[in-house]
Amino acid sequence: MIDILSLIGRDEPLFSSDMANLDNELRSIISRSKFLVVGGAGSIGQAVVKEIFAREPKALDVVDISENNLVELVRDIRSSYGYISGGFATYAIDAGSQIFAEFMRSNEYDYVLNLSALKHVRSEKDPYTLMRLIQTNIFNSDEIMKRSKRYFTVSSDKAANPVNMMGASKRIMEMFAFMRSSLTPVSMARFANVAFSDGSLLYGFEQRMRKLQPIVAPNDVRRYFITPKESGELCLLSAIFGGNREIFFPKLDERLNLIKFSDIAVKYLRFKGYEPYICQDESEARAKARKLSRSGKWACLFSSSDTTGEKDYEEFYTGDERLNLDKFKSIGVIENDIKFSSDRLREFELNIKDMMDNSKFDKSAIMAEFMRVLPEFNHIEKGRYLDGKM
Repeated sequence: MIDILSLIGRDEPLFSSDMANLDNELRSIISRSKFLVVGGAGSIGQAVVKEIFAREPKALDVVDISENNLVELVRDIRSSYGYISGGFATYAIDAGSQIFAEFMRSNEYDYVLNLSALKHVRSEKDPYTLMRLIQTNIFNSDEIMKRSKRYFTVSSDKAANPVNMMGASKRIMEMFAFMRSSLTPVSMARFANVAFSDGSLLYGFEQRMRKLQPIVAPNDVRRYFITPKESGELCLLSAIFGGNREIFFPKLDERLNLIKFSDIAVKYLRFKGYEPYICQDESEARAKARKLSRSGKWACLFSSSDTTGEKDYEEFYTGDERLNLDKFKSIGVIENDIKFSSDRLREFELNIKDMMDNSKFDKSAIMAEFMRVLPEFNHIEKGRYLDGKM
């Protein structure tokens, strides 16, 4: 089994000291509370569910659109943790549906954690996927929060100074949540790429090796990485201990460094017993992949990023956000006041929903609505997307 910490350049977990210091309080709160985890069958959602389940909640319900992932989640939990005295149930429901609205009306929870999201930059390539991104990341989140006593949701490091529509959607989601926060307390987390999460580039490395295909990675894009377990811990700590409108993020120290995807690819291949063979283009990489694998080498294609929406590096906060770096040892906290234009947000919602209702799927019109809400949105359209690359 691959050592994820070693691969991402660390020798110890990020949040172990804070988790140890708060474990007794966490167990006490969780044992007397009812939880709903929406999007609980994704990589981060499963990590959160396991952290809650391990501390024996009064009740834990999990909702996800993926029936297959829910089945695997239950098998995994039963095989690793067994059973608890409290209730545990999973529901294969679309969080944006009328069925889910009725489900929420029929149940009451102390904590609602929303991990459902479209998280890929490639989601902005066409107006149809982009509309689903808006529906999932912004409007569904807003509806779930309306029905919650206490609400947690995942934001994104890409929401800080966003350059792509995914990050901008998360920033707008934050603003909608702050607008509701006078009625429902809300906390969030922004964090780094989760190593080997479903659909991630590192997850793609595993799939490419299994299928004897080339490994492709940008050599100029740097990212922070955390493990799936660390993502679950950060979300849980924010959900339980986060103050209203607080956003948790990993502190930057010597253990958390920006790493190039190409550097991780090389380390990953060597861990698997292969040396990278650098190809000049996609055709060469495809042609040589199988033969090279039989000689202890692996076809690789490393090149600069030229697709829409990619930052050279990621950041967790902006220069004008108020930080509290003393609350935890390994976690920073962004403390937010209620600063937004509710009229602008409502107009955004009305205009986007009008487009949906009248089938006006036009990317430039959608972009104009994003820019009106986020005038600082630094989007650069390059006309090239990840679907057009290997």
